[in-house]
Amino acid sequence: MTTQMEREAPPVDDQASRPSRKPVRIAVRAADPITLTGLTCTLMGRPQLQVDSTSQAADVDVLVYAADAVTATTAAGLRRAAGEFGVPIVLVTGEFDSSQLLSVTECQVVAILHRNVATAARLQETILSAADGGAALPSKLLGELLRQVQTLQQDVLTPRGLNSSGLTPREIDVVRLIADGCDTEEIGNRLCYSERTVKNIIYTMTNRLRMRNRPHLVAYAVRSGVI
Repeated sequence: MTTQMEREAPPVDDQASRPSRKPVRIAVRAADPITLTGLTCTLMGRPQLQVDSTSQAADVDVLVYAADAVTATTAAGLRRAAGEFGVPIVLVTGEFDSSQLLSVTECQVVAILHRNVATAARLQETILSAADGGAALPSKLLGELLRQVQTLQQDVLTPRGLNSSGLTPREIDVVRLIADGCDTEEIGNRLCYSERTVKNIIYTMTNRLRMRNRPHLVAYAVRSGVI
């Protein structure tokens, strides 16, 4: 069911106390051209932000994405944007379908603002926080996200012997040894596996997680916090 997001938000920090910093480079995307133009104009005059409507992925620190409502279609757009830019996303919306919450957070959305509270000052503060690795979700959505993650863990991951990284304990042991520089033979000797078993474990991981190679697999494990 689609519900309107809560309109409460934490107070904006005093910008005067914020130390001088390099401008955060942002790109703006929206579901329609009118919203795109309005949002771009709103942000272009803000200090500490550098807005370029033609920004390329390599030149962007944060992406601001606006949509009237968050639906399956919006989630698909966010996935494309996440794949294109690979940076934190600040989502501005009027309505939110809570069933899409886990999907959008998987698309690197780190902050969600209701459009009624998305003033220029609050947008800037949220963007700066996202650039620094912060996140901002309304309390009701945060509680719902935690509930959905718990359900995913209990109903999907745990029965398959997986954790939130999508790796089994045996796979984690192998990845840790890869990260230590061990080759297939050394991994097998340390874990008492045959080389064929080690190769099968690595193939299963890379295929399931769509990793390109062993370094990519190690990088994924590091980002997931398992090594």
